[in-house]
Amino acid sequence: MAKASGLLVIERILRDRQGIWQQVVEDRDLTRLTGQMLVSSVVALAVYGAVLGSFHSVQMALTSAVKLPLLFLVTLAICLPTLYLFNLVFGARLSVRQSLSLVMVALTVTAMLALAFAPISLFFLITANDYGFFKLLNVAILALSALVGLKFLTGGMRVLNEHGLLSPAVPAETRPAVAENPAPVSPAVPALVAVGAPAAPAQKEGPQPFPPGTHHPYARPPMAPKPSAPPSMTLLYIWILLFGFVGTQLAWTLRPFFGSPDMKFSLYRELDGNFYAEIFRTIAHLF
Repeated sequence: MAKASGLLVIERILRDRQGIWQQVVEDRDLTRLTGQMLVSSVVALAVYGAVLGSFHSVQMALTSAVKLPLLFLVTLAICLPTLYLFNLVFGARLSVRQSLSLVMVALTVTAMLALAFAPISLFFLITANDYGFFKLLNVAILALSALVGLKFLTGGMRVLNEHGLLSPAVPAETRPAVAENPAPVSPAVPALVAVGAPAAPAQKEGPQPFPPGTHHPYARPPMAPKPSAPPSMTLLYIWILLFGFVGTQLAWTLRPFFGSPDMKFSLYRELDGNFYAEIFRTIAHLF
């Protein structure tokens, strides 16, 4: 298969995700793959950020085109060491390149899906010039894009778990020995009654007790215990929540991205309130 380059890497991720996961498992050519995903994500987020800022002015569009990719990349830089150390503490055998590539797949899917929504956002910007509605619409678009990207992240971690990269290595001396040529087990053969041997006593009617160690032919076999998720998978969900909280707080710190129409252009705003309070206040004002 030809290797994708530039923005076409998203097509390979969506069409051949198993090939992507296999490449991450084998730790093969991940530097080039990560570079392609980085370029794709930055370009896609820059275009979408320009659409967000175009609600206010050209200056805000250019500023948001820089700040939106910066938001995702700084959040990744803050949270990636935590994910890697979580894996080390619980014995996972992921390298830094594998952890970075895995998260970059999710980030690339998020960025390209947001770019796919950009024409819809631009359409509502032109036809329904309402600041509150435009802000909630784009927050919903980014949230949906992030959820799809995180679904790719959890899917990739499950593939790594199937290949044993999320569990500690088992020393060779502790593995159970397997016989090279195990003796075949022959089925039970009913005993032949010798000629002239006394007949076996007649069985009494009614249910008969079964010999010890045997099972009733109609008894349901014991259920195998359901394998529990490895610690690395459990910690992944905790890390996703942490990533979301860090990202939303950083977005609040880097605001404005949209630019309120009754305020002048500014690179940053004062640090008052928080992201979630602002969203609830916008919903209350809209309805």
